Amino acid sequence: MDTVNQVDEILEVQGEQLESLRESNDEEEGMSSHRPIQSVRSHDLSPQETEIAPRRHSKTQLATIMVITALPTITQHFSSPAGYTWVGSSYLLATAASTPSWGNFSDIWGRKPALLTALAVFFIGSLISGISSSMTMLIAGRTIQGTGGGGILTLVNICTSDLFSMRTRGVAFGMESLIWATAAAVGPVLGGVFSELVSWRWCFYTALPCSGFIFYILALFLKMETPSTPIIAGLKAVDWLGSLALLGATVTILLGLEFGGVIFVWSSTKVLCLIAFGLVMGALFFLNEAKLARYPVMPLHLFKRRSNIAALLFAFLHGLTYFSATYYLPFYAQAVRGYAPLQSGIFVIPFEVSLSISCAISSILIRVTGRYVELIWLGISLMVLAFGLFIHIDVVSTTLQLVIFQIIAGVGTGTCYSAPLIALQAQATPEDTATVTSTWGFVRNLSNAISVVIGGVVFQNGMESQAGVLTEKLGKSIAMRLSGKNATANVLMLKDLSEAQGYIARSAYATSLKQMWIVFTCTATCALIVSAFIRKNLLSEVHQESRIGLHKEGGTKSTGRKGVRKQGLEQGTRSPRGN
Repeated sequence: MDTVNQVDEILEVQGEQLESLRESNDEEEGMSSHRPIQSVRSHDLSPQETEIAPRRHSKTQLATIMVITALPTITQHFSSPAGYTWVGSSYLLATAASTPSWGNFSDIWGRKPALLTALAVFFIGSLISGISSSMTMLIAGRTIQGTGGGGILTLVNICTSDLFSMRTRGVAFGMESLIWATAAAVGPVLGGVFSELVSWRWCFYTALPCSGFIFYILALFLKMETPSTPIIAGLKAVDWLGSLALLGATVTILLGLEFGGVIFVWSSTKVLCLIAFGLVMGALFFLNEAKLARYPVMPLHLFKRRSNIAALLFAFLHGLTYFSATYYLPFYAQAVRGYAPLQSGIFVIPFEVSLSISCAISSILIRVTGRYVELIWLGISLMVLAFGLFIHIDVVSTTLQLVIFQIIAGVGTGTCYSAPLIALQAQATPEDTATVTSTWGFVRNLSNAISVVIGGVVFQNGMESQAGVLTEKLGKSIAMRLSGKNATANVLMLKDLSEAQGYIARSAYATSLKQMWIVFTCTATCALIVSAFIRKNLLSEVHQESRIGLHKEGGTKSTGRKGVRKQGLEQGTRSPRGN
């Protein structure tokens, strides 16, 4: 509660500061202001079963992408400079922190109940976000929405992994990517349309009927085994300490990074305490997973193989890099190019569509060739090239340049998007598939949240470093409105400046974004180095079935494929934590 109150106070103070700056400027300038579920062969699946998962995935992608182009409008509406980062990072942070726990819940009570619960949570968060009367309320709604979104995203990947063999799994991921392409292309445009023509609140209202419809489809068509686990026994089996420790570590460290250098100086007590507490909670999490938890949310034996560590680190660096483009290219379009929200949504279509199509193609290549490491190398090399090119975009960059740069970035990102997950699963036993998948989801979602924070910090510090020049050329009042912590909230103000003033301000935005692209070019280069340690492995075309449950029951059953691990809740037995 103390942290929430602090955030509320920070947002309120910044809002008051922004309003006072606007008033003073109006006077001076005269401007207006994991265990696998029961699986079957892919050709035994009904059309409804093979299509449900991608649809769920597209809804959560819309929740992430559609809001991005509306962010300047939202932050201006609530007069909150910090809102640009918080509206996005709160969703992504909740998604990341909740991912492992959702996998744990689904192991205990079944995939279908977990999915329906996640959808209900997502619905509630969308409703709160849509009716928000303050930035604090909106951030709370986005946090709830992200918690539900985390469950949807991770369970989609778990179900996909459970329903297909290693080789055919790539095609399923390809189907998912094509649905993602639709959401990626339509989302930014819808966000722009709602912001300009209706209201930014419709970015959240649209999720309500979608959630209700998908809830109905899931309840009617999704046929998956649901263990009859008693509620009390299930609650006792949940790794509560591990989940809370992971949540505490993730939230406090990211808060420290978010506050440091922007709201408070890095040496301030608040920043240091947040980061220190996060490290302590992280240590407690690993201790719990290694020694205390009967059913850990993230078993540490997964980290015993060098290839697994490399694949997870690559997924982290890859997510850190690519999401900066997803989040900040629309911002570049509005701040530097002067595009309206709708135009900025159209602007990023080359990146989003090329990403999704290349992801689908790479998934099919994995199915045909059984190779995935080479795709990782190719994709990350293209990303290094593309983000290096992003460093050179500015106010006068041509449309052709921007489209080509985005396509290179999108192709590189998509080519190695799902390959790290395949690399992890190729090293895992069938009973560890769900755990590996949820761990990958956690790392990927965490990297997305950190990407927003790091990008925001670098950009805001870059604007702060230009405060002297801006004061000299534009005057004190305008320069204050473009200072580090106020810059993202005042993008729409740039259209009120004269042509000469606007060019100076937009050049400052471009310079700060250039510093951010340099950072993410470095993270892409690190990912390229890490990819050398990912091990090649034969992808089997034989599918293995297993049943969910808390405890082992019996052994391996011959099926003519490879065997079925049957697991059930049985008094007096215990599932091992390790290998």
